[in-house]
Amino acid sequence: MNPDLRNRLIKATAGGAIAMATVLIQWHEGVRYTPYRDSGGVLSVCYGHTGSDIVPGKRYNAAECQYLLDSDLKAAMAVVNVNVTVSLTESQKAALASFVYNVGSGAFERSTLLKKLNAGDRAGACNEMRRWKYVDGKVSKGLVSRRAVERELCLTPS
Repeated sequence: MNPDLRNRLIKATAGGAIAMATVLIQWHEGVRYTPYRDSGGVLSVCYGHTGSDIVPGKRYNAAECQYLLDSDLKAAMAVVNVNVTVSLTESQKAALASFVYNVGSGAFERSTLLKKLNAGDRAGACNEMRRWKYVDGKVSKGLVSRRAVERELCLTPS
């Protein structure tokens, strides 16, 4: 893991899973204040926010981007809380929320990762993250990096 990212995550630990997931998402997504097409061709803005509420051509400000991130992350965390039946550490919650934020709730809910996690195979579940590295059938270096960090946090016992 990048040393700067590790330091940011350590600082965020006191704030719990949401704070750590925020650091992860901001690090991996970056911020763009005008709408753009992501690597999969999906209209996105700010920290990778997608949805029909994006106004093409609009320039979003930092407060709007933070609001979208907070809202999207809250939804991702709710998906984790509703679907995971085993207890999780704050690091594991952060890793899973970042994962859901990126792949979407439906993909997570149907995933082998979730099945393994709920069956008690934590290591197997965390290792499943490495499979989610493709954009249009091609390996994405950015996703390989992101999944490595999420996996490391997922495997962190406390």
